[in-house]
Amino acid sequence: MQVAIDAKRLELVQGNIVEQQVDAIVNAANPRLLGGGGVDGAIHAAAGPELLEECRRIGGCPVGEARITGGYRLKARHVIHAVGPMYRGGQQGETELLASAYRHSLLLAEQHGLRSVAFPAISTGAYGYPLDAAATIALQTVIEHLRYHDLPELVRFVLFDARAYEAFRQALERITAT
Repeated sequence: MQVAIDAKRLELVQGNIVEQQVDAIVNAANPRLLGGGGVDGAIHAAAGPELLEECRRIGGCPVGEARITGGYRLKARHVIHAVGPMYRGGQQGETELLASAYRHSLLLAEQHGLRSVAFPAISTGAYGYPLDAAATIALQTVIEHLRYHDLPELVRFVLFDARAYEAFRQALERITAT
């Protein structure tokens, strides 16, 4: 399944982010950047131990920001490690922190001349962000960036299961209908 808008600059696909052939995949990282479960664990496992070594040298990343590393054994040349917020009811700045993690990732991609980037649904796994709300924030943030920036040329959301794909598809439909 695939949905694209804005002259093919934004795509939604259901699949595995580690399999994407793009300039960079985005990791839903924790602040220590030392691997974990879910997307983070899968990316570290697929990239190999060199990724963990580089992340150790970076020394962490604040919530709402992102850092870039090599992709090592991945198909993607780079990994952008975005640290989204843990959801605590929505009254502790989670919306802005999640949007900021996406913005920082997109700016890093632009600064490094990356033409294509694949995102997961940041903060929706172990961090508990409600999928529908996270999808709306992610898509609005990316669409806003694409309106004013030439890079990346393609942003692909890679949603692991049908539930996540459908949440993003419906959010995109709502956003583009206005």
